[in-house]
Amino acid sequence: MRSSSVGILTVQLGTPDAPTARAVRRYLRQFLSDPRVIELNPVLRWLVLNLFILPLRPARSAALYRKIWTDKGSPLLITTLEQARGLDERLRGSARVEVGMRYGNPSIPSAIEKLCASGADRILVFPLFPQYAAPTTASVHDAVSLHLRGRRVVPVIRHVPSFYRHPAYIGALVASVREDLARLPWKPEKLIVSFHGVPRRYVESGDPYRSHAEETTRLLAAELGLGPAEHELSFQSRLGREEWLQPYTERRLEELARSGLRRIAVVCPGFVADCVETIDEIGREGRRRFLEAGGENMHLVPCLNVRPAWIDAMAAIAREELSGWI
Repeated sequence: MRSSSVGILTVQLGTPDAPTARAVRRYLRQFLSDPRVIELNPVLRWLVLNLFILPLRPARSAALYRKIWTDKGSPLLITTLEQARGLDERLRGSARVEVGMRYGNPSIPSAIEKLCASGADRILVFPLFPQYAAPTTASVHDAVSLHLRGRRVVPVIRHVPSFYRHPAYIGALVASVREDLARLPWKPEKLIVSFHGVPRRYVESGDPYRSHAEETTRLLAAELGLGPAEHELSFQSRLGREEWLQPYTERRLEELARSGLRRIAVVCPGFVADCVETIDEIGREGRRRFLEAGGENMHLVPCLNVRPAWIDAMAAIAREELSGWI
């Protein structure tokens, strides 16, 4: 079998092309126009987006992106590209790897076309979201299917299932937390396991996201030997006034400090690459909230990023799903 006949499309949520209000507005328009992200009547969704979000949020979000932007560009994009290169190296040429962003660039359609142009007639879609949620995982499925509807020749497609409890993912996560905390000159009294939130009604409608987050947290805590009082699950990154999954991370950070906890660590297992939600929302704003409420030390455990154990885990997961193809 020719190595170019198999392709892997790794997919992240996305990032603006630049930390400017104009670029962020373009990104948010695409992101928040997705009916998987904002599950409202199309007319109401258009009104919310164009009358309340786009007039104000791009400038505020651009300011946050400027805080984390690097000379090479978006941290999320840089890391995702490095992860793809690492995966390609681990697979030793048995499959071509391309990166696609659900929103922004490089796009999913452009990545699929690159794979097809290289001769790939079989493509493994690898959404880099450990826990399934309709606004992320299902939306990637939608985007792939929508693009393929316009192709005369459609490659065979497989999708990597959610890997929220996969031993390789959990192993990489445990190693990252253990090794990072071992370097601290102080010991955290509690580990906060913070996931990106979704509206509560999504879960009430059948989305398994919360149960996936709970299982990842359970497995992580068990491997680290943490008891119930030594860790807790929370959810971050709310948008709008609707109730989202609780407890809310920002509130818990303040409540824990006021209750007498002085030293905590936070890990964000739902993100496999650091981005504005981890670097700024938790690492800067969350830390500020905790310290101002009376805490003394708060440490953010970096995401898996390009840790060798995570790249090995990606390769292990990919090989399982490529069975019979390579």
